[in-house]
Amino acid sequence: MTVIPVRWPAAAAIGLVAAIGALAFLWPFVASAEFVTNHGNDAPWLFAGILALLTLVCLAEVTSGRLDAKTIAVLGVTAAAGGAMRVLSAGTAGLEPMFFIIIVAGRVLGPGVGFVGGALALLTGALLTGGVGPWLPFQMICAGAIGLGAGLLPGRSGARSERWMLAGYALTSGIIFGVFMNLWFWPFLGANAPTGMGFVPGATVAENLGHYAVFYLATSLAWDVPRGVLNAILVTVAGPALLRVFRRAARRAAFGSQVAFDPSAGERASPAGEHHDVAVAAPDRGTLAR
Repeated sequence: MTVIPVRWPAAAAIGLVAAIGALAFLWPFVASAEFVTNHGNDAPWLFAGILALLTLVCLAEVTSGRLDAKTIAVLGVTAAAGGAMRVLSAGTAGLEPMFFIIIVAGRVLGPGVGFVGGALALLTGALLTGGVGPWLPFQMICAGAIGLGAGLLPGRSGARSERWMLAGYALTSGIIFGVFMNLWFWPFLGANAPTGMGFVPGATVAENLGHYAVFYLATSLAWDVPRGVLNAILVTVAGPALLRVFRRAARRAAFGSQVAFDPSAGERASPAGEHHDVAVAAPDRGTLAR
């Protein structure tokens, strides 16, 4: 069970973000040559749309009563920690340890917080390193997807196999991050693309997929493997300790608890039969710590 489960309004908002993100990445394989010419530079609008949709996710959580001060604090800590880890490398040689934080947070706190925390961590890191550009909305979508996927992983928490499952996920997601991120600029290389590796407007899906596969293997794989390996090592070595820290903090925060008033408790505690209502926290049945 997740600490902070996703309610249907937030799930719908995340689904909308995922659909728009899929279109933003995969349009080169289905778009016509005319569309490429007319809408090839719409990344700033995508950035504004992603921020609006992230706000929509948060509003959905607020209206369902799931996003309180404790959850906001957790999101802030996750974003700050991930952003600080990005400052350490800023993607040098593909090494980006920030995904280690996103994966652990998503695993413990659930897919909703993992998605928003991952996107905000990337945004924080970009602001700290000056890495704001047309690539940023695509990075935010990918980082959010990594946190979302970590929250959806199966398996029992605290099991011996959990460490290796998360390590395998870190390795795989580190490579997949690069596979998708290249798509934000690959269609616009034009004549600068190596022979047989460029985007051909109006070509068949199979042809462009073949070109992109060759381009990725030749230019990006050597950067993406170190990212995945580094985060897998961090999960293996430091993951169990960080998982315990997150879970202990989540238990103490009592996410999802509801306030209920128990008049009998006040009668038992007050002298001379004075009546005082006492508020107690009733745990939500759908909210259990991993």
